[in-house]
Amino acid sequence: MSQEAQPSRPFTVAVAGAGIAGLALAIALKDLPGVRVDLYERAMQLREIGASIALGPNGMRSLERLGVHNALVDTADDPEQGLSFRNASGFPMVYRHYKTGEVVSTDRSQADRGIERRHWTARYYRAHLQEALAAHVDPQQIHLNKAFAGVAWDGAANHLVITFADGTTATADLLVGADGLHSRVRTFFEPSSRPVWTGALAFRSVFPRSHVAHINDLPHEATHVWGPDRTLFFSPLGRDLYTVVGQLQFDPDAPTQATVTEEGVQLQDTVSAWAAQGNVKTLRRLYATWGPLVQRLVAAVPHTQLYPNSSSHALPTWVLSSATVPAGRVTLVGDAAHAHGGAFATGGSLALDDAWSLGASLREVLVPVLPQNKAGPSTTADRRLLLALQIYEATRKAHTDRLLQVVHAANAARVARLRASQTHTAVPETDEQLRERIRTREDPTWLHEHDVTAVFANVVRERQGRAPTEVNLDVQSKL
Repeated sequence: MSQEAQPSRPFTVAVAGAGIAGLALAIALKDLPGVRVDLYERAMQLREIGASIALGPNGMRSLERLGVHNALVDTADDPEQGLSFRNASGFPMVYRHYKTGEVVSTDRSQADRGIERRHWTARYYRAHLQEALAAHVDPQQIHLNKAFAGVAWDGAANHLVITFADGTTATADLLVGADGLHSRVRTFFEPSSRPVWTGALAFRSVFPRSHVAHINDLPHEATHVWGPDRTLFFSPLGRDLYTVVGQLQFDPDAPTQATVTEEGVQLQDTVSAWAAQGNVKTLRRLYATWGPLVQRLVAAVPHTQLYPNSSSHALPTWVLSSATVPAGRVTLVGDAAHAHGGAFATGGSLALDDAWSLGASLREVLVPVLPQNKAGPSTTADRRLLLALQIYEATRKAHTDRLLQVVHAANAARVARLRASQTHTAVPETDEQLRERIRTREDPTWLHEHDVTAVFANVVRERQGRAPTEVNLDVQSKL
């Protein structure tokens, strides 16, 4: 059979993981000519575990570029169907004192900087955001109970062969790891990148807002309360939900010393137990000496779950390869690419920006040369695929590497402060020093207002000597 007579075959993208990053990538590649996307999810059903999630202006803009307008509606616009909550003040976060409850500081006002309200920082119940994304993906693209186990290159057939834990296989031209903090795709290529516990432990709770309706002086805004050795975050969410998150720090090198209370959960039982059931009595005991507002709030929390915080080092490259897999066939998005432990509430926005960037890179570089009447990608397409992944990496990696540096420095500072407090010679932090620490915290504006479209345009201009086309900067506008 001549090459011209061979049946056409789409360029296939296999995405490991159908969480926020994976679904967003499927949307970014939606309806591209000659491209097919399949998502392989290890869970038995498509459901998101976790509690609340925040999206900064960058994440909200990426949602809009992807066409996920159903996720932009908040409770102020539609109390029953609004998926998110935004602080009416325009401050992304308000910081209060643990004893007095007074406002010590705020993040920079989005209203004062002219950011449109629909792009203000919004907070969601994680499952609601995943549902909003899934509504834009054909269910036939999602394959459940498919945990990634390995991948190899079939040179004769010119495609990847992906193996799953159940013994089945799938083929693809490109594999994208979107399988989260503990990504099996990432550790398959970089075993040393397994996340390490930072010593931080979170008590996360999401419940109907009716549980706290009786607290008359409860601020109706996303609030972070800081104390000397722990914090408490609380905020309304969409669809009449509420979240409370307590976090405390242990020494990650001394887990045997890390019993929460004599009646509470032993930490050694929770370090590897993501979303393990927590004890609300322990939560209340942890904040028993804080101010009356916090005590009334934690007393109303009906249940809680435990989330040990972990992070990993920055990878040398996101264009992954091995002795059996050539470069240009595997990459990562979301927490799989930058396992930072959710610091600065930026994980969701980073995942959306990653997905948009990878979709825009493939659209810009690869799609124009995809063959329409051949059995597989051409040699030209192979080279362009590698270039697309390099453009994606150049657009995103420096930004997330900077975040990882900040995260690791902050983690080290918390552990050092804890260790100092445990010595007999340490001078306790004064109240004014605590207030100063709140006021001089890391300014997250560079994260939450990052302009991924501008960076992408500059990278394309540098790599290809021309500006990207309009369709790349608005992924869905031409579909």
